Amino acid sequence: MTGASTGIGAASARELARRGFHVLAGVRRDQDADALRAPGIEPVILDITRPGHIAGLAARVGSRTGALRALVNNAAVSVNAPVEALPLEEWRRLFEVNLFGHVAVTQALLPALLRHSGRVVNVSSVGGKVAMATFGPYAGTKFALEAVSDALRRELAPQGVQVVVVEPGGIRTEMGERGIAATSRLAEAMAPELRDRYGPLVQAVIALTAAGTAGGTSAEDAARVIAKAVTAGKPRTRYTVGRDAALLTRLSRILPDRLLDRVAAAVLRPHYPKTTPA
Repeated sequence: MTGASTGIGAASARELARRGFHVLAGVRRDQDADALRAPGIEPVILDITRPGHIAGLAARVGSRTGALRALVNNAAVSVNAPVEALPLEEWRRLFEVNLFGHVAVTQALLPALLRHSGRVVNVSSVGGKVAMATFGPYAGTKFALEAVSDALRRELAPQGVQVVVVEPGGIRTEMGERGIAATSRLAEAMAPELRDRYGPLVQAVIALTAAGTAGGTSAEDAARVIAKAVTAGKPRTRYTVGRDAALLTRLSRILPDRLLDRVAAAVLRPHYPKTTPA
């Protein structure tokens, strides 16, 4: 399991261990490994953007006598910024972690999954279905992960390997708090003309994200959905987590683009600074 340091990842590792799995849990720091280590959970230092770490994980999996039942790709970083305002190196960083790292881990572990008819579970986001203003960079990685998951599912089905996508909405985790902090730093670093253009919008998104995180689904509830995606005999191709994710996913399928634009604007409007008209 990649990205098991905190939040959904840590909760999912514990839930799967509770169900009798031996979980190799990818973490980035020794202190995270110490906090997560428990019966059934074996932390592994893993940065999915580093080929050496991925090769080490593949070797560790290959050295085990048991079958690799599932790979859960959960690592992600989040930031909100207008398309115009986010530096290209930040775009590339998001795609390296949220997409290319998962592709690299999947490629490395597919031989073991194919030997035992295992399963790939990719943790995407409702942002993989709907991209609100300033969500372009993050949602872009998740839209791409959804597309890769669709292609992979169709490629591997004849080989006996299932591919499942989990799409959380607002979740009460540290990731949301880190995303808000990163967004605030980027907003402060924007050029004055960009701050004039997008400042109120970014403030509204920060307020909306904070409200969604505080009132979101618990990491433990999300972990139970991920465990279901891992263990179900006949899993669905996609699972949503939280009412907001289920609603937005449904709206994205039935509403015309312009109407969905108006819905997105209405959701943001109450969160704009009071002195600035939305």
